[in-house]
Amino acid sequence: MTNAAPPQKDPIWIYPEVDPDWLQAIIKEFSIHPVTAQILASRGFKTLEEIHGFLYAKLPDLLDPQLFPDMDKAVNRVLEALKKKEHILIYGDNDVDGITAAALLTEFLRYIGANVFFYVPNRNTLKQSVILDALEYAVANECKLVITVDCGITSATEIEEAVKRNIDVIVTDHHEPTAKIPHCVATLNPKLINSTYPNRNLTGVGVAFKLAHALTNALISDGSISATKVDLKRYLDLVALGTIADMGSLLGENRILVRYGLRQLRKTKRIGLAKLFSICELKLGEITPIDIASKVAPRLNSLGRIADPRKGVELLLLRDPIAAENLAKELDLNNSERQKIERRNSEDVESFIHKNPKILQHKAIVLFSDKWHPGIIPIITARIAKQYNRPTIVISIDQGLGKGSIRTIPEFPLLQHLKQNADILENFGGHDFAAGLTIREENIKLFQERFLKTADDALKDQDVVAKLHLDAKINFKELTFDFMESFNLLEPFGNENPAPILYCDANQVWPPKVVGKTHLKLYLEQNERMLEGIAFGMAEKRGRLSKKSPLHIAFTPHINMFLNKSSIQLQIRDFQIVDEGG
Repeated sequence: MTNAAPPQKDPIWIYPEVDPDWLQAIIKEFSIHPVTAQILASRGFKTLEEIHGFLYAKLPDLLDPQLFPDMDKAVNRVLEALKKKEHILIYGDNDVDGITAAALLTEFLRYIGANVFFYVPNRNTLKQSVILDALEYAVANECKLVITVDCGITSATEIEEAVKRNIDVIVTDHHEPTAKIPHCVATLNPKLINSTYPNRNLTGVGVAFKLAHALTNALISDGSISATKVDLKRYLDLVALGTIADMGSLLGENRILVRYGLRQLRKTKRIGLAKLFSICELKLGEITPIDIASKVAPRLNSLGRIADPRKGVELLLLRDPIAAENLAKELDLNNSERQKIERRNSEDVESFIHKNPKILQHKAIVLFSDKWHPGIIPIITARIAKQYNRPTIVISIDQGLGKGSIRTIPEFPLLQHLKQNADILENFGGHDFAAGLTIREENIKLFQERFLKTADDALKDQDVVAKLHLDAKINFKELTFDFMESFNLLEPFGNENPAPILYCDANQVWPPKVVGKTHLKLYLEQNERMLEGIAFGMAEKRGRLSKKSPLHIAFTPHINMFLNKSSIQLQIRDFQIVDEGG
C-alpha cells in the first residue's frame, strides 16, 4: 500500500460491574463456572428466566408465525396459487440473506407442489429500481404472484406498477419501512409500526422461513399433507447462513434458529454448499459462525457484488455434484476477482484519507468517487467505520448517480438522519447501523455537508474513540477444558452476542514473534502456567514489547488443534503495558 492510514488511538477498556449477590444466584441456579456467570451478568441479564431462555431455548420455543398481522392473507394467497396452479416468482435481494431466502422459499414451494421461478437482480448497473426488471421477468413467465424476500418494503411505487399489470405481490422483508408502505396482498415485516410479531430482529431469510412455517401449519391442518411429510428443520441451514451473513442479532429467536441451523449446516445434504465449504477448506462437521462470516458469505456475496447473484440461489438448490463443483469453483474465482478490486479500491480510499488528514477532524466520514466499484463499497465502508470508529458513508458514482453504503457506531443510529435528508436522496433503506442510499451526483456535496454537521453536533469526542467492553476477569489456572465447556454454552457468537472478552495480568516469557507478516505471537505466563497468545493484525506493535514488560491482556480463549493435539490459546484483543500506567 502506498500510504499507511493515520494511526488510531488505543481503545478505552470498559470494565464490567460486579454484583456478588447476583453472581452467586446465577452460579447456584445453573451450576456454571463463576467466570461464565460473570459474563452473563456483564451482558445485562436481569432474571434467571432470561438466562434459562438464553442457554436452553429449543425449537418448540420458536414464536408462532401467526403473530405476523398479515400472515393469514399471505398464506391464503399462496394456497390459492397452489390450487389454481399459478406461476409464482420469488424475488430476492442480491446479498446472502436475499439469496438464502430466495432458495428457501423456492425449494419449499416446489416441494409442496407450486410452479416457482426465482429472480435476483444484479445491482451493479446502479439502476434506481431493480424490481421493475423482475416485473418484466414475471410477465414473460406468466407469474400471477410475486413474493419478495429481504426487500420490497421501500418499493411502494414499483409494486403499484405490478398491481396495474394484474400481478399480486406479497412483501416479506425485515428492513425499516419508509413513510409509504407498499399496497399489496400482504406485508410480512417485524419492523412495521403495527407489527405484533415480538422479534424485530428477524433477517430476510428468517421472515421467509416464518412464511414456510405458516404454510406448513395450514396444509397440515386442512389435511393437504401429513405432518410427517414436511421437515422444516431441513431449511434451517439456509436460515443460519443468511442470518449470520446479514449480521442478524444472535439473541432470542434468532439464536435458536442459528444454533439449530448450524447443526444442519454441519451435516448439510446440499451438494453445492458442501462443495463451497470444501473450496473454503472448511471441515463440514466443524463449521462456525466465523467461518460463515469470513469465508462462505464473501464468496456468495461476490456474485451480487461483481457477477450474477442468481447463481448463488442455483448453487444452494443444485442436486448434480459435477454442476455444483463447477459453480462452487466459479464462485471462488469471482471471490478472487472481488478481492483484487477490493484491494485496489481500499488502497485508493486509505491513500486519500492519509493525504487529507482533515477528514478525521469530523465525527463522521463521507467519501465519494467515480473510480470505486459499487459492489465493493459495502466492504470498504464497514472496514473504514471500524478502523476510525465513526459513521462512514462511501459513495460510488456512475453516470451521474451515486450508490452509497453506510455503517455507523452505536451512538449514532442512521435512519432518522437519512429521513431528514430524504429531499436530496433518490432512495434509501436498511437498518439503523447498516444502510444504503442512491443520490444524484449534483446533490452529494450538500449531503456530505449536512451529514458531517449532524454528526459533529450529535457526537462527543469520546464517542469516536473505540471501546473494548470486557466481560470478566480470569486467572490462567481457571482456563481449563472444563471451563471451555461452560464457555461454549454461550455460543453461537455473532452480532449482539459477541465472543466474550476476558482480562488478566500476565508476564512475557520470551519476546513476541511476528507470524504471517501481520500477526503477533505472545508467550505469556502467570503463576508458573504458560499460554500462547495470538494478536491478529498487531505486528506493528511488536516494538512496544521488546522488553519482558508485564502486561494487562484482554483476550478470548479458544481451543487450538495442532497435530491432533488440543491446547488452549488466547486470541489477544488488546494489551496494555503495566509500566505505562495502564
